[in-house]
Amino acid sequence: MPDRDPNFLFVMADDHAAHAISAYGSHINKTPGIDRLADGGMRFDNCFCVNSICSPSRAAILTGTYNHVNGVTDLDTLFDGRQVTFPKLLQAAGYQTALVGKWHLGHGGVHDPTGFDYWDVLPDQGNYHNPELIRWERGVTRDDEGERRVVAGYVTDVITDLALDWLHRRDPARPFLLKLHHKAPHRPWQPDDAHALLYEELEVPAPPTFDDDYSHRGSAARNARMRIDRDLGLEDLKVPVPDRLSPAESKHWKFQRYIKDYLRCVASIDDNLMRVLDWLDAQGLSGDTVVLYTSDQGFFLGDHGWYDKRFMYEESLRMPLLLRYPREVRAGSMCTDMMLNVDIAPTILDLAGVGIPRAMQGHSVRPLMHERTPADWRTSMYYRYWMHLDSSHAVQAHYGVRTGRYKLIRYDGKGDGPEWELFDLEDDPVEIHSVYDDPAYATLRAELTDELHRLQAEVGDAP
Repeated sequence: MPDRDPNFLFVMADDHAAHAISAYGSHINKTPGIDRLADGGMRFDNCFCVNSICSPSRAAILTGTYNHVNGVTDLDTLFDGRQVTFPKLLQAAGYQTALVGKWHLGHGGVHDPTGFDYWDVLPDQGNYHNPELIRWERGVTRDDEGERRVVAGYVTDVITDLALDWLHRRDPARPFLLKLHHKAPHRPWQPDDAHALLYEELEVPAPPTFDDDYSHRGSAARNARMRIDRDLGLEDLKVPVPDRLSPAESKHWKFQRYIKDYLRCVASIDDNLMRVLDWLDAQGLSGDTVVLYTSDQGFFLGDHGWYDKRFMYEESLRMPLLLRYPREVRAGSMCTDMMLNVDIAPTILDLAGVGIPRAMQGHSVRPLMHERTPADWRTSMYYRYWMHLDSSHAVQAHYGVRTGRYKLIRYDGKGDGPEWELFDLEDDPVEIHSVYDDPAYATLRAELTDELHRLQAEVGDAP
């Protein structure tokens, strides 16, 4: 048995798609810092979120519960900090705990971060340059709601500097949990000066579904407002679209502007992660520290002609998750079993030797870390997106089930009844042709509908 409890470094980006990480085989990006975790630990290939939008995913990660339980169903419902969270439980077990960066779950009173000895967070989304932060530290800050100040610099560097400062100041005799939450690469994708010209001379290849015409699905994909050719604005593109471009040329030009700035923001995260990993090495802490890198959900990188997330389609549903822990995880290993963001909290508690509350709906993935799949491990998952026809992107509310091969999605529709989609991910991995109405899939459709209802009952959701 190890002599000391493990430390935890939990690094989360915002909207960082797995297919923008070279360890996941990205065709458009190189991420040597993040790849260090894959080289020294485990890459989870089928990690999914239960609601692909920022605040709800963050609440699910903190509590290990689905959003109808933790109460954060959309971007307007704030987190009640009186709930049980894994940082609270680690703190009660003697861990020193800190949160630096993006919180995005409300501010003031019960909405402030709880379970942390120190937090230094961006208000709402925060700014890329010279960000305002709200700081609170036990025994130091007099104002219960924290002290606001503007910190000069680029937000990814600033967050990393603050995190390293806390690590230097911590009590080295006690284990720690540091949640390091980056704003990047969230819209509007403003890179720092060091990466401003990265990829400038390259043409980033568009994905195979870039010119999807949404013709073989329900109306939800067709009506969503997240198209690169139509919905990106001047704040996103930074400069006006050149004159005399054809529609196809204009779409390609906008994609290049968008994707290069997105990747430049990722490059800053990668560089700063390298700084923290180097610090762990220099302090001799790498062997005792569980390092996790993830994002709150995936993101469309021109897939289906889109930016943003929200949909249950693969690029949005899938989260990157890389975990390094030399004590228990074989270097360079990978896991293809299905894991969810609600599994993160119980996994961390399990590794810390802290009891997992029965109310947590996720499951520890520790057996998967040891490359052993329990006989009763999940083979399907439940997803629900609540923000019906929101003003920004007009995505219909929907819920669904994903198995190893199939995906069934039910949309609320636009007042004329629900719509359904069914995808065979083996025959159609890019999800451009729903087979819901295909008679050959009638039996499977009924089985998946039953499985969807079983999962809803299992997690206690009743749409």
